[in-house]
Amino acid sequence: MRNVNFLALIGRMVLAFLRHAGRLSIFTVTAVSHCFRPPFFLRNVGRQMIEIGYYSLPVVGLTAIFSGMVLALQSHTGFARFSAEGAVATVVVLSMTRELGPVLAGLMVAGRIGASMAAEIGTMRVTEQIDALTTLETNPFKYLVAPRLWAATLMLPVLVLVADIIGVFGGYLVGTYKLGFNAGSYIRRTLDYLEVMDVASGLVKAAVFGFLIALIGCYNGYISRGGAQGVGQATRNAVVGASILILTSNYIITELFFSR
Repeated sequence: MRNVNFLALIGRMVLAFLRHAGRLSIFTVTAVSHCFRPPFFLRNVGRQMIEIGYYSLPVVGLTAIFSGMVLALQSHTGFARFSAEGAVATVVVLSMTRELGPVLAGLMVAGRIGASMAAEIGTMRVTEQIDALTTLETNPFKYLVAPRLWAATLMLPVLVLVADIIGVFGGYLVGTYKLGFNAGSYIRRTLDYLEVMDVASGLVKAAVFGFLIALIGCYNGYISRGGAQGVGQATRNAVVGASILILTSNYIITELFFSR
């Protein structure tokens, strides 16, 4: 009997997963199709770009500079065991541009913007504002979802580029003022080993992360039900789902760019 109940539980979990995967796939196709068909609500896109890009700069900048500083300290401690302290600058710039910049910025924005999107659209759903938009012949996907997808996809690479610069600068501060590196030598080693592909791969990751954050936030808000409790659950699911997809897609994109 216990085995039967266990198998039934697994079956329910699999069916629930497939149901949600199907709903998300349909939502994704519908949302992306509306991103390329008029009318375009450019004012909404601009408003979301400011919200996602400008207002996320403080948290992304703080995360980046302290990550770069800690990375310089930790790498110096490790390389000192092998008398390879000169590689600190290279490790900092490659780690920030390839991995830490995109991933940390994505996770910070997922916590801030993904939750905000889910809460805002979820509140509109439970208060029937989305139904009112439909009644007024305004497509919710065009008015609510498409502008957020465009804004997040465009602004995450900008945020990541800023995070890369700030993170490398944090490593430079620690390297020159605490670890005793020559400033000119540190900058030269940073530039000598940095390639266009390192920065480009991080920016591609950022665009994908931005799309996923907006998609999951809008999806969970759009399907939310059950009043305030449903909005809270949608917010939680948006942050957790976006974070998992960021980490998963990060590996896939890294494999595509750097596997040889």
